[in-house]
Amino acid sequence: MRNLFTSRNKLGAALGMLFGLLAGGETARAANPLELNFGLFGPRYDGRVGECEKALPTITSQFREKESTFWNSALTITAYGRIHQTAFRPWQSDNIPRRYCSADVMLSDGKLRAVHYSIIEDGGFAGFGQGVEWCVTGLDRNWAFNPACKAARP
Repeated sequence: MRNLFTSRNKLGAALGMLFGLLAGGETARAANPLELNFGLFGPRYDGRVGECEKALPTITSQFREKESTFWNSALTITAYGRIHQTAFRPWQSDNIPRRYCSADVMLSDGKLRAVHYSIIEDGGFAGFGQGVEWCVTGLDRNWAFNPACKAARP
């Protein structure tokens, strides 16, 4: 029968020597000037965000696509009214510039609802162009902006 305690000690000693040899390598150094991130600068936002009316075609098409694709609904936005800005860059100036807007929408079912949306500088696909986030009150079926589209407002 083999003595497990002595074979474990030999294995531990061998591993200890191996780690000792590996640890005795070169010590850590500070980065030289070529290794520094000298070409990387922070974001430069200009605050050029489109007016509230510029986002309406995007909202209309995305709403139609979402309703037909995900909810098997024929709802569409037929008209907009009372379009107004609610805030522009409501937080610190270093944040991504956003213009918050609200409007009334008439849907194809004849109901009048509110839509809250934001236009985001460099918020488009892969950071190119302006992005739009929106929520129609009462039709946030996946609860992305619930309660009552509160997360879509400033």
